[in-house]
Amino acid sequence: MAQIEQSSGGKKKKGAQKKMSIHVDFTPMVDMNMLLITFFMLCTTMIKSQTLSIALPTNEKLEQTELQKAKESEAITLILDTEYDDNGGVKGNTIYYYTGKPVVEYNGDQLISSNLEVTEFLGNDGVTQQGIRKILHDRNRGVLADVEKKKQEWRDKKITEEQFQEAAKKIRNSDQYERPVVIIKPMPGASWESVISALDEMQINQISRYQLGTLTDVDEAMVGDYKIKHAKK
Repeated sequence: MAQIEQSSGGKKKKGAQKKMSIHVDFTPMVDMNMLLITFFMLCTTMIKSQTLSIALPTNEKLEQTELQKAKESEAITLILDTEYDDNGGVKGNTIYYYTGKPVVEYNGDQLISSNLEVTEFLGNDGVTQQGIRKILHDRNRGVLADVEKKKQEWRDKKITEEQFQEAAKKIRNSDQYERPVVIIKPMPGASWESVISALDEMQINQISRYQLGTLTDVDEAMVGDYKIKHAKK
């Protein structure tokens, strides 16, 4: 409750304005605030935070020697490169790739041919995959099909989101599927955009066995040979 008190004192000059002191009691306001806080706490519905679902790599210990011994039907190496314009901006990202081990043919010191192929980062054309996404999708088709089945069960509310995530994790890491082993090798000039795009493709295609690797002399020779043979004239 507010109170206004008129000050009284000694002699005052004639015509001087009277001074009044105002005292406000905030105790009822504090009580009201506590009641409001209690009301909102009881009436608030807690919303579960929405987080991005990420297909994390498996815990399998994949040493470089093991990756090199992977079956040709499983192993695929992506070599990332970036083309820049005159102002230093990214003009385009290129993916050189080969399956299994690099197969090269030399004539003396000159490289004649290799199993290196080229593609790009392309989105879907409707429901059809393109570029590197199609290549990875085709190599992980079994995992993707079964994960989609579980996702449909979740959409139909037959299982909870937690059950779906657990089932998807087991499918991604199951040995009953022919799962690809992907090695991502950025070239010195590759942009961060290309590396992030490659990691995104791992998530989109539910690939759990992948790692960032380093270029070998053979990799560089294969890419250099491809650029020379396909240089724009």
